[in-house]
Amino acid sequence: RMRGFAFVEMDTEAEETAAIEALDGAEWMGRGLKVNKAKPKEDRGSFGGGNRGGGYGGGGGGRNRY
Repeated sequence: RMRGFAFVEMDTEAEETAAIEALDGAEWMGRGLKVNKAKPKEDRGSFGGGNRGGGYGGGGGGRNRY
């Protein structure tokens, strides 16, 4: 089963808190949502391999292209 990620910015902490409280655990398209505040990426040390390329990128914005 595929997992999806999204990052959203809010103007205020109050909006952020309200969005998390309203949406965490909500169902969307038959799946439960997990909503939380993003955390800084942890430094996992050197395991070799160098930079694997950028985190979470791109995507089609969720629209179907027919």
